[in-house]
Amino acid sequence: MDLGISGKVALVAAASSGLGLAVAKELAREGAHVALCARDPVKLEAARAQVDALGTGQVRATALDLRDHAAAAAWVESTAEAFGALHIVVTNTSNPTGGPASTLKLEDYRSAFEGVLLSTIAIAQAALPHLRKAGWGRLLFITSETVKQPVARYTLSSTSRLGIVGYAKCLVQDLGDSGVTVNVLAPGYHRTPLLERYAGADVEAGLAAIAERIPLKKLGRPEDFGALVAFLASERAAFITGTVQLVDGGNTLGF
Repeated sequence: MDLGISGKVALVAAASSGLGLAVAKELAREGAHVALCARDPVKLEAARAQVDALGTGQVRATALDLRDHAAAAAWVESTAEAFGALHIVVTNTSNPTGGPASTLKLEDYRSAFEGVLLSTIAIAQAALPHLRKAGWGRLLFITSETVKQPVARYTLSSTSRLGIVGYAKCLVQDLGDSGVTVNVLAPGYHRTPLLERYAGADVEAGLAAIAERIPLKKLGRPEDFGALVAFLASERAAFITGTVQLVDGGNTLGF
């Protein structure tokens, strides 16, 4: 299937591993030019090499901390300048710390909003003029299934990432018929290096216990998540906007 994004310019945040890297790889396979960012320059360079090996497009990597909102916006501008345009923007952030709502401090909430919500908005706001200018764009926000099914120990995730959903819904109305679509991805448990670190001393046993709680009885594969994002970034998804796409193996029980 030709997704129609060969030659498009894509920007993927927090893409040195896990779901971000999977997305970058899939976009590269489709022939897009891809710009990556992440905090760790060593991991980022390894990711750049992996992505660069997969497609015909150019790949750029920039080391930065997304909590530096000015640096995040500058990354967007430098990407658009280097490639001459910007079409696909995939935001992604690190997970905020865990803990139940009543035990968290005000500073914990402030840090989560700075690192998750405002980092996402900083990238999107910088990208919007370029997407409007192109007359064709895809804004894709990676969040978490906690925007649909709050979990007590993940209070900061639910609280900060729900703001992204509200922002996305408002953007849909604001952008109108500009040619730019906006969608939110809400992934559940995928086998990523981060989840493996959370699994405990016996990684395989810990992952199996997590999978057992999911209706499909398995963890998601990052490459499958990447394929979904690539589809939503494609020409074929031109009439899909304003959605929150759960990718959680049926784990979310709400309507």
